[in-house]
Amino acid sequence: MPLDAICLAAVREELTERIKGMKIDKIQQPERDVILLTMRGGGEQPGRLLISAGSNDMRVHLTTYKFENPKSPPMFCMLLRKHIAGAKILGIKQPPSERVLELELETSTAMGEIKNKSLIIELIGRMSNVLLIDNDGIIIDCLRRIGGDLNDKRIILPGLLYRRPPPQEGKHDPLSITDDKWRKLVENTVRDKPEETADKWLLSVFTALSPLICREISWRAYGVTDIRVSAVKDNCDALQEEFFKLTKKVKSGIYEPWLLCGKDNTPREFSYTHIMQYEDAYITKQEESFSCLLDEYYTRAAQQQHIRQRASVTNKTVCNARDRLIRKLTSQRSELEETSKREYLRECGDLITANLHIMQKGLNILTVQDFYSEDEKTREIKLDPLKSPQQNAERYYKAYTKSKNAALHLTGQIKQGENELAYLESVAEQLERVSTEQEINEIRGELMQTGYIRAQKKNLPPESAPMYFMSSTGMKIYAGKNNIQNDRLTMKTALKTDVWFHTQKIHGAHVILSCEGRQPDEKSMFEAAVIAAYYSAARSGGKVPVDYTLVRHVKKLPGGRPGMVIYTEQKTILAVPDEELINKLKA
Repeated sequence: MPLDAICLAAVREELTERIKGMKIDKIQQPERDVILLTMRGGGEQPGRLLISAGSNDMRVHLTTYKFENPKSPPMFCMLLRKHIAGAKILGIKQPPSERVLELELETSTAMGEIKNKSLIIELIGRMSNVLLIDNDGIIIDCLRRIGGDLNDKRIILPGLLYRRPPPQEGKHDPLSITDDKWRKLVENTVRDKPEETADKWLLSVFTALSPLICREISWRAYGVTDIRVSAVKDNCDALQEEFFKLTKKVKSGIYEPWLLCGKDNTPREFSYTHIMQYEDAYITKQEESFSCLLDEYYTRAAQQQHIRQRASVTNKTVCNARDRLIRKLTSQRSELEETSKREYLRECGDLITANLHIMQKGLNILTVQDFYSEDEKTREIKLDPLKSPQQNAERYYKAYTKSKNAALHLTGQIKQGENELAYLESVAEQLERVSTEQEINEIRGELMQTGYIRAQKKNLPPESAPMYFMSSTGMKIYAGKNNIQNDRLTMKTALKTDVWFHTQKIHGAHVILSCEGRQPDEKSMFEAAVIAAYYSAARSGGKVPVDYTLVRHVKKLPGGRPGMVIYTEQKTILAVPDEELINKLKA
């Protein structure tokens, strides 16, 4: 994993400088493997320390992200509140070359007695854990209890003496290796495993080095990451030189928080030194701190994944309703197409009535001159031989009337269905760009109100504020996050003299440029159009047509679903969705 023991040492140094002397104010456990400590004091702004013991995202760092807490705190969270709420952080320790941190805490009892305790953070893969230890080294409790059935070598249970994770057998500390020891290790590998690659050899021989760092050392030495040991047995000095360059920087406490991103700006790797092995394949950027680095790499990605999972559940409901509606509309349009033949039925009734004098009961087919055709050809009309001529004529007239009424009914149903389909597609588009749990809950609340999800009044979320921006010239701009918010923003919040923006014939947010009695300037108008284009289904496109008009010209569509309006007196601006500009305008 990228967060190896050396990278963790860099995090420890940074945290020691930031949080030493601060007091733990709040303790939360928003997720099963995540502990959040809010700290105050020490002359610093309140900070939140995130501790994750998840097997795929284990880490510890300061975070700026917000988390939603469960309705009732877990037992381990309650225990931590009892023992270390208000505790002062004395320092942070780390065993040499181990992925373990120890927060030294000073606590006081109800009687005012001062006692020292430790919060141990073990970031060791599937066995990652958080433990609270008393001054005598006894485990008070732990996030993940491990009995003999799981690990007979190291049992972790309340009341037992805490023992550190055993060191990795056969591996060496890279920070204490000597030149002689290095040469001896290389000679043994050349003799015993000549086909092993240099990076795999480094990984198998030394602790505290991640696969990424091992490949980087090989790349810096030879320009490739998978060179075999046998190929460099006569030129091991380059590998040794790069290895000791790195360890020298680490011993000197020189750490640099580097983040590697793909071309789509998605975080892919991170390190405490500049990674050059990917050349132009990845974009590298140096972050302000390791906490910013880990927050970007783990927390943002984890929250985005969680939001996507939550949104997918609601999106499935919307898509199922949309697919059912599409099938229904297809059937209705097919039925409407059939009713287009109704004039033929009326004509047949007229032709039968005009020829009653030549008809007799029992005919199967009536062949008559068709006075509805231009050249007056003959027409064959099917008859029911059991009915009289008058009854056959009446049968065709009834079929015509039924078809005519069906056409009127189907036309109204299809129009209503098309409006409903537009509404569901707008909800699906909004679910694609949700960024918080609250936004998903608001959309679910909207679907409860419209009958697509069973309504549970106690679960309806509170109303939230729309997105807020400030134009370059200081004018306020608002954008709705969902249909309910679009309605509220346009119909209730905005003034009649404000300017309303929406992408032309494309699902998107209602955007309001708040004029406050002023004449809107061209730059603010254009920026509001960019916001409307960005928060729409055309976000990934090029130039997007955006209609704008005064709010007084926007009316609620009669009987329409939330967010559906009609407008007049509009003009159009072509705007390109610009994420950089959007981030700059966010207030």
